[in-house]
Amino acid sequence: MSGGAPKPERPAGRAGESGAPAPDPDISGGANAYLTRARAIGTLAILAAALVATALAALAFGSVHLSLIAAIRDPTSPDRAILAGVRMPRVLMGAAVGAVLAVVGAALQALVRNPLAEGGILGISGGGAFGAVLAMMLFSRVGGVDAIVPAAAFGAALCSTFAVYRLAQVEGRLDPLTLLLVGVIFNAFWGAAIMLVNSVVNFYLTHSILFWLMGGFAAPTWREVAMVAALGAGGFAILLERARDLNLLSLGDEEAAQLGVEVDALRRRVFIVTSLMIGAALSVSGIITFVGLIVPHLLRSLLGADHRLLLPAALLGGAAFTVAADLIARVAIAPAELPVGAITALCGGPFFIYILRQEGRRTLGL
Repeated sequence: MSGGAPKPERPAGRAGESGAPAPDPDISGGANAYLTRARAIGTLAILAAALVATALAALAFGSVHLSLIAAIRDPTSPDRAILAGVRMPRVLMGAAVGAVLAVVGAALQALVRNPLAEGGILGISGGGAFGAVLAMMLFSRVGGVDAIVPAAAFGAALCSTFAVYRLAQVEGRLDPLTLLLVGVIFNAFWGAAIMLVNSVVNFYLTHSILFWLMGGFAAPTWREVAMVAALGAGGFAILLERARDLNLLSLGDEEAAQLGVEVDALRRRVFIVTSLMIGAALSVSGIITFVGLIVPHLLRSLLGADHRLLLPAALLGGAAFTVAADLIARVAIAPAELPVGAITALCGGPFFIYILRQEGRRTLGL
C-alpha cells in the first residue's frame, strides 16, 4: 500500500499491480510483515532452551533428592529408578498437557477474535471433565477404564463445544461477548453436574474425583504420555496447517471469506480439533485452567499475532509454563504436593482480570 493515503473503504483482497491480493498488515497486528525465517528460528530456539532448562530443573528437584549424574551413569541406582519411573514421565506429561492447552487457547482466541477465549473459560473443559467423571463412576469396576475415560472426556467436550457455539450465535453470527457469557454459564452447569455425581458415589470414588478435578500429574504412565503427545501433535499439525486462515479470520468473517477462507468449515474443524486435544489432556491431568489464556496472550504481545509463529511458540511456552507450575507444586510444601491446577489458577485469575480491564478500556475508548 505504497503511495497516497489509504482509502476509508478498501475491498478485502484487492489485487495489487501484480494481480495478487495486497497484503494487509492488520492480519497480525503488523507483525506478519516482519516474520522472517531467522526471526522465527531465533524465537523458537529461545523458547526451546527455556523449556529444556525448566525440564532439567523439574527432573533434578523434588521431594526426594536426586542426582542426575548418578542416574545417568549407574543404571542400577535408585536415582535411575526415580528418574525413569517417576519424574521423567511426569515432566513429559506436564510438557504435553501444557503445550496442548496453550495451542488450543491460541487457536480459540483467533477463531472467536476474543483474547479471553480459552478451553476452560468457554466450558469445553467443564464438559470434558463431566464426561470423564461420569465414566469413572459408571465404569470404575470395568476393565479398560483407562481407555474409556479419555473417550468419554472427548465426547462430552465435543458436545459442550457445539452447544456453546450454537447458543452464542446472535442473528446467525458468533458474538464474542455472548460466547464468553455462555461459556461461564456452562462451566457453572457442568460444575453442578459434577458435584451431583460426586454426591452419590462412595467415599473412595469421591476422594479420587475431587483429587482429579484439582488437576495434577501424579504417577502418569508412559502409555498416557504417548496418547496425549500423539493427539496433541496431530491436532497441532492440523492447526498449524490452517495458520494463514486463522490470520485472515482476524479481519472478520466476510473479509476472510472474500479472501478464500471457508469460514464455517474452518470453525468446525478448529472446534473439533481443539475439543479432541482438550479431552485428551484433561482425561489424564484433570482440570488445569488459564494456561491457554496466559501463555498465548503474553506471546502475542511479544511476537505479534501471526499464527505461523504464535502456534509453535505457544506449544513451547505452554510446555515450559506447565512444567514450572508442576515443579512449584512439588517443592513448595515438600514432601506434600499442591495441586497444579491451583498454581495455574492463582496465576491466571489476576491475569484474566487484567486482560478484561484492558479489553474494556479499548472497547470504551478509555
